[in-house]
Amino acid sequence: MKLKNIFLLAIVTCFVNIAISQEGLPIYTDYLTDNYYLIHPSMAGVANCAKVRLTARQQWFGQDDAPKLLTLNINGRIGDTPSGIGGILYTDKNGYHSQSGAYFTYAHHLMFSRSEADLNMLSFGLSAGIIQYKLDETTFLFDGPDPIIDGIVQSETNFNIDFGFSYHFLDFYLHGTVKNVLENAGVNSDTNITSNLRRYLLSTGYVFSKFDSTWSYEPSLMFQYRDATKEASIDFNAKVYKEMDFGKIWAGLSYRNSFDGAEYITNSGAINSQRLQQFTPILGLNYNEFMFAYNYTHQTNSVVFTNGGFHQFTLGYNFACKREKYSCNCPAVN
Repeated sequence: MKLKNIFLLAIVTCFVNIAISQEGLPIYTDYLTDNYYLIHPSMAGVANCAKVRLTARQQWFGQDDAPKLLTLNINGRIGDTPSGIGGILYTDKNGYHSQSGAYFTYAHHLMFSRSEADLNMLSFGLSAGIIQYKLDETTFLFDGPDPIIDGIVQSETNFNIDFGFSYHFLDFYLHGTVKNVLENAGVNSDTNITSNLRRYLLSTGYVFSKFDSTWSYEPSLMFQYRDATKEASIDFNAKVYKEMDFGKIWAGLSYRNSFDGAEYITNSGAINSQRLQQFTPILGLNYNEFMFAYNYTHQTNSVVFTNGGFHQFTLGYNFACKREKYSCNCPAVN
């Protein structure tokens, strides 16, 4: 069965993906694969090495026009200065909707540490992006012309910015970001629907490890809030790392829970409600300068489009490592 022919596609898609197809780069759990720069611009150039990360996400295998996302990003320090830069390219397709975008980031890092023996750093970042939205209406006119449907591929290009901060102190970190600061309408003619795409993100975590141990543990949280719809959700995350001669291996589990629900009618005619709930196991490997990760997202809701989950792969490469590592358990920095 084609995805485009299913009447409830829009409802299901909004439930499955917190990010709608017109508000920039979707926010999944790929930030947990050593990829915090993808959602927090203040992380550009924060690490000991420059980083390249490529992600590919596919939802609902076997379904035509199922959502898929590709991202490519790079970030690093500008020489020995306290400044960092980065760039993100992405393409996202979701049924009739698709979007492509490019962001450029500048970040500045204020060091309060006296040496590499500890880490005490406050960072600020600003990303500017160009996003092209598309809506394919060529198959909409099944029953004749409609005054609100042109029957073409609608396209609109908008400019937007994200900004935020990061604070690292030894094994603790905190990130805050405002995404889609500016208002734009995308391909919709009614700006009241999509003009406010602003989203607030707050991430925090701590890495625990015993002295001289090869094991470390990282619990973390990420809270996100959409300004226009007043929707909120939270990610509860846990990761474990094992240091090896060649690098490290790591695994994790993320649970995403929405504070807002949607009503549906059961087979018996009763009205129930459900909230978005997702579990995402993660596996990762750092081999010298290379990084590989895989995560699989499973929905636990009663009403879902399909029982198939969401697969995502991440490939990474670290290069131009210039500074000594800090004396802390801080995987995103070291």
